[in-house]
Amino acid sequence: MNKKKIINDPVYGFISIPTELIFDLIEHPYFQRLRYIKQLGMTHLVYPGALHTRFHHALGAMYLMGMAIETLRNKGHEISRSEEEAVIIAILLHDVGHGPFSHALEEIIVEGISHEDISSMLMSKLNEQFDGRLAMAINIFNGTYQREFLHQLVSSQLDMDRMDYLNRDSFFTGVSEGVISSDRIIKMLNVKDDHITVEEKGIYSVEKFLIARRLMYWQVYLHKTVIAAEQLLAKILKRSRELALSGESVFTTPALNHFLKKPISRDAFINEDHHLETFATLDDTDIMAAVKVWATHRDPVLARLCSNLVHRVLYKVDITNEAPDKKLIASLTVRAVEKYGLTGHEASYFVFEDTIRNNAYNSGDGRIRILMKNGSIKDIAEASDNSNLEALAKTVKKYILCYDKKLV
Repeated sequence: MNKKKIINDPVYGFISIPTELIFDLIEHPYFQRLRYIKQLGMTHLVYPGALHTRFHHALGAMYLMGMAIETLRNKGHEISRSEEEAVIIAILLHDVGHGPFSHALEEIIVEGISHEDISSMLMSKLNEQFDGRLAMAINIFNGTYQREFLHQLVSSQLDMDRMDYLNRDSFFTGVSEGVISSDRIIKMLNVKDDHITVEEKGIYSVEKFLIARRLMYWQVYLHKTVIAAEQLLAKILKRSRELALSGESVFTTPALNHFLKKPISRDAFINEDHHLETFATLDDTDIMAAVKVWATHRDPVLARLCSNLVHRVLYKVDITNEAPDKKLIASLTVRAVEKYGLTGHEASYFVFEDTIRNNAYNSGDGRIRILMKNGSIKDIAEASDNSNLEALAKTVKKYILCYDKKLV
């Protein structure tokens, strides 16, 4: 079988699959599942073009990783062919553990376990199936390989994951503020003391990258209508589980049934193989099939929530710097009880508060190192003459109040 395939990517053009092992991993059911998981959750309800998938993103990150390795080799850094293949596999599989609708339902399907944990578990399963050939990739992914800079290319403040999703998400949403100079940043990469650095002449490209990331968070990832849609989906799953655990009949696909009708602890998920194997068959279609059926469920709360999502009747969302007024929340709750004939608990599905956070750059979390012309290393916030970077390093916390639009 010919495994030297070329994929036509809308962002980068033609992408080659570098090795037969990588081709076989792309063909594996674990990876093919990513075709049916949207990269941006419910964002398509705001930006209609945002229908790209985790499959697209993983292939794009794989392509950028190949560019990064070629750049570092050209600058005299020895990277073996096995290390190159391993780091490409690590970035290719970095999101293989994402659940339906990406971040929208994280820790709702399985509580207390992140998609990174599940990715690591699935990579271990693949390593068994491929006779140990993923061992180095797993070590790079987990940060236990002796060459730290390879892990930083997979997971850091300036990794191939972020570089691809900013370009890709801006492309499919049409939000031009997210476009970054990924080619230039990659060409400016270097290694010093086993850490990824950016050469001094790349400072402005890195500044643009950080600003683009901040803007994409407010305009796309934390857009108030995106928040409304993702909160609604989360409330639907919460209500359906509440009904299922109380013995109420709730339609599900077999895969969703496994996680909905009995709570699964973190320890059980990690130690009992069948949970992981069932998770690896779960995607967006399981959730949406259930939502469409639940829109006519006899439980009025679940039926209203699902009907609202199907018809894009989303929560009203107020985003503020201070916590919402408790009297306003109480007033809206009373209105929900009266309007829909609900209990106080049921009304909490139609009136509730939460918080959101945005920090474009956290210098304490694998800082971005600038390699100065004299060979010294400076943090980007110190090396830059852009005072805005100090502001970007601060975590912005905002409060949200979500409520049914018909209550006002």
